[in-house]
Amino acid sequence: MTPENITPYRDERGKTEQVREMFDNIAPAYDGLNRAMSLGLDHSWRRKAVAMVGATAPAHIVDIATGTGDFAISLARAIPGAHVTGIDLSEGMIAIGTDKVARSGLADRVGLRTGDCLGDHRVADGSADAVTVAFGVRNFARLADGYRSMLAMLRPGGMLCVIELSTPRSPIVRPFYNLYTRVVIPAMGRIVSHDSRAYTYLPESIAAVPTGDDMLALMRDAGFVNTAYRQLTLGVCTIYTGYRPT
Repeated sequence: MTPENITPYRDERGKTEQVREMFDNIAPAYDGLNRAMSLGLDHSWRRKAVAMVGATAPAHIVDIATGTGDFAISLARAIPGAHVTGIDLSEGMIAIGTDKVARSGLADRVGLRTGDCLGDHRVADGSADAVTVAFGVRNFARLADGYRSMLAMLRPGGMLCVIELSTPRSPIVRPFYNLYTRVVIPAMGRIVSHDSRAYTYLPESIAAVPTGDDMLALMRDAGFVNTAYRQLTLGVCTIYTGYRPT
């Protein structure tokens, strides 16, 4: 099973439309549920990725699947002078994120808008010094096409940084992880978000998304070079990096 075949509502619509509806539905509860379900670890995962991106001193960053803007705001705070363009399918998520950007005092350097990495994203080819995706590539309707699109956005030598949830390989850790993701998380999601499918889709999509060397192979097939990955927290999260050839 590939991530393209895993959809939130399992109906006849395309994955993009279903993902957009799901995030519109859960937008009000999204931030709180993320903190609770990751046990607050998502903050540390983002900090590590921000440091990796910041080391390249990018002037323009495009944050794909920006959601409510947490990663975009973190990038702008940590990288002085950087301008961040955040793009997401969901109008509900962007509305909440725009309010957060305004409260952060970073509206002059962070701009959020609706868009689709595989369609109308309005990012000129070769205009970004870095492209980032935090917990979003498993929601792409066509992952390989998504990587090719992000490669085109980058200038030669520009960096891609992807944070994605992953299934631990350890036979000791995996049973506890499976119990938490397949039982606890869907129950929490149903209670708080009132969307019975959204947080069942989450573990299904994590299980289906390529990991480790398989993900790097997709990135290389799209044209990225110097690809690498770093596993975090016993393998429940992975950071992937790659670069557009110079």
